Amino acid sequence: MTQINKTQPILVTGATGYVAGWLVKKLLEQGLTVHAAVRDPNNKTKLQHLDKVAENAPGTIKYFKSDLLQKGSYAEAMKGCELVFHTASPFTSAIKDPQKDLIDPAVLGTENVLETANQTPSVKRVVITSSCAAIYTDAIDCKAAPGGALTEENWNTTSSIKYQPYSYSKTLAEKKGWEITEKQNQYDLVTINPSFVMGPPLNLNGNTSESFNILKQMGDGTFKTGAPKMGVGLVDVRDVAEAHYKAGFTPEAKGRYITSAHNTNFYEMGVSLHDKFGNEFPIPKKALPKWLLMLIGPLANKQFSRKFIKNNIDIEWKADNSKIRKELGIEFRPMKTTMEDAFQALVDHEIVKPKR
Repeated sequence: MTQINKTQPILVTGATGYVAGWLVKKLLEQGLTVHAAVRDPNNKTKLQHLDKVAENAPGTIKYFKSDLLQKGSYAEAMKGCELVFHTASPFTSAIKDPQKDLIDPAVLGTENVLETANQTPSVKRVVITSSCAAIYTDAIDCKAAPGGALTEENWNTTSSIKYQPYSYSKTLAEKKGWEITEKQNQYDLVTINPSFVMGPPLNLNGNTSESFNILKQMGDGTFKTGAPKMGVGLVDVRDVAEAHYKAGFTPEAKGRYITSAHNTNFYEMGVSLHDKFGNEFPIPKKALPKWLLMLIGPLANKQFSRKFIKNNIDIEWKADNSKIRKELGIEFRPMKTTMEDAFQALVDHEIVKPKR
């Protein structure tokens, strides 16, 4: 059991990120001191949403320059911290070189943060933002899991640098985290493994999430002929932030936590937007047939290989979230709330515009 002293500063790496923003907000609202590790503390544009939160909260935020790939760059930010949230990791589909763009930042970044923790005597717990991608590669993997649903016992064994490199990077990074942790007895490690994260960003102009590309396509006409029934898990960004907070401050928290609210697919996600946005926007009204995707998918999007389509479209995604509900007391928001709040953010910023 690990008790964290709330009078000590809390480190959040990648503090400008999509999930991290909501986590920083929660910490500041609880009156805590946040050490925010960011690439450039002088880039006020990227930090303004956090500054705004800090202005209206009892907590304090301090910025520290850091780099995932630079050894020791987290040392100053970590000084005096008992709790470290490592949320910094790349999530993008704009990949030229999987090793350089995904694997190195994910694995070496985790190594960098934990090696610094090894040299920082105050650190008692590290919470890493992993992913359900470290648990599975394709929706079809759910069928092979015991009982037909993913649990924290499962590990991704089918991704590679050539197939689903993002999932591969998250798997390697989390494994590296456990490997380093097992060699010491100063701090414990907890991982949060979210599924597809959706919900309103605190900073839509910044680096939000790959999920917003999918959401945009639901409102800009890309899916008007139909959305694929691609099996995924869905979770609200605000619930993911809450999961991090509770993982940090619940003394009994341990191991991995699947953080996923709904077993769903892209078509169902689109359907949940109909009531509020269906009249004004070309929200998908039907599912795109798998055979059609097999035909046009690989031509339209190189990530939609036939293997990917075969293993994910019209395949039910299923995960067991009982551990996080029981041990951390997490209550998840309804899918409709998550989707509507996220889409409203795109409307407010005129990223999607009503039909004329």
